[in-house]
Amino acid sequence: MSREVTIYDIAKELNLSASTVSRALKDNPAINNETKKRVRSCAEKMGYRSNTFASNLRTQRTNTIGVIVPRLDSNFMSACLAGMEEVVNDKGYNMIITQSHESLAKEAQNAITMFNNRVDGVIASLTIEDNNIDHFSRFKDKNVPVVFFDRVPEKTNNACFVIENHKAAYTATKHLIEQGCKNILHLTLKTKSNVYLDRIEGFKTAINEANCSGDIVYLESLNLEFGEKIIPQILKRKEQPDGIFVANDMAAVGCLLALQKEGINVPNDIAIVGFNNDPVSTIVHPQLTTISYSGKDAGILAAKSLIDYLNNESEEGSSKKVVLNTQLIERASSKRK
Repeated sequence: MSREVTIYDIAKELNLSASTVSRALKDNPAINNETKKRVRSCAEKMGYRSNTFASNLRTQRTNTIGVIVPRLDSNFMSACLAGMEEVVNDKGYNMIITQSHESLAKEAQNAITMFNNRVDGVIASLTIEDNNIDHFSRFKDKNVPVVFFDRVPEKTNNACFVIENHKAAYTATKHLIEQGCKNILHLTLKTKSNVYLDRIEGFKTAINEANCSGDIVYLESLNLEFGEKIIPQILKRKEQPDGIFVANDMAAVGCLLALQKEGINVPNDIAIVGFNNDPVSTIVHPQLTTISYSGKDAGILAAKSLIDYLNNESEEGSSKKVVLNTQLIERASSKRK
């Protein structure tokens, strides 16, 4: 096995001190650009590799951020991760990404994996199964900061980045009421997650203010399949709904397609509003009214908060709560003639 090239080998080759070579490789401003160029060229030619392991032992840092998300096959999560990566890379950190597949047990195992990999900090979005965060306590014991986003614990001192779910659901429901809907259903999940609980409360607030009829229907999953499957049951109701607010766009599109198969006119017979502004919302006909919010902004803010705290650039990094704005995008699925 060939011996690893060291900074002493490069120093000998260039007739420089080892400290000068080390500073040049770290882009230290005290070293002039010509010397940096010579050192980097020589290092590449000789096959030098930075000894990250040894550096981590000295600094007690891995320059790694652990990220735990419920699922990766989500446009919102993809946007969040893109925002995080933008900040993390710019600050010289790496990311380890895991997904819980909506399993609390898997989420706990992911947390252990992050802990054993000695990540400098964690950014997490919780599963829909429970609001239990005991498995994150090990990080607090080692002074490793944890930031939550989107799906967050009910009570925590950690930094949290969430969208205004209550207000967004209120706005979506009120929009249906303003379109003349008097009997509105809200399709959602039965879960302890703040995301869906807050949307339920926003729906209820709008219904109660308008003094109109409203009901909540729980789906097994918020996807295309269960959105389609629920429609025959809804159409058997004695009092037919004239508006449906769905907690995400995929399930809303499933509802829309199933209604059209049954000969129901959308929006004149039943108006529909979704949530998330996924790309699918503009592909269907009529296009889907929905709630829009920036996943990328959520990712950027969560990552920046964590790294600022790690770099001692923020005093409040582990205790603040940030609420991100949302916007109703009105499209044909809810706009009645």
